[in-house]
Amino acid sequence: MSNRLPSISEAEWEIMKVLWKNGSQTANQVIQAIQEQTDWKPKTIRTLLDRLTKKQVVGVNKEQKVYIFFPLYSEDECKRAEAQSFIKRIYGGTFKPMLVQFIEEESLTKEELDELRSILERKRKEE
Repeated sequence: MSNRLPSISEAEWEIMKVLWKNGSQTANQVIQAIQEQTDWKPKTIRTLLDRLTKKQVVGVNKEQKVYIFFPLYSEDECKRAEAQSFIKRIYGGTFKPMLVQFIEEESLTKEELDELRSILERKRKEE
């Protein structure tokens, strides 16, 4: 795996969610799981699996008669990379403006505010 995770499209995220949830799967198993949620054609799903394999986000075991696909990155790694990419593109790589905008524009419950306060205190103590 490279240090920099390749960009994943929204459709590719759906494939990854199936692999993270269910573990290693054949293309047919992925197709079946995706078709329970969408009206995508099998060829579309196979194309997305191929793209993810070429991007080296999904690995494939070709030793068996039926290929088995598996994620090469954890869901947390992909979420972290996506969040960093978003912050870089939209907020110039600075987290604070995004956090301020979110807190000012969202109506947060007392519990959510307490949780945020707790996280910030924990971070302060770590430094």
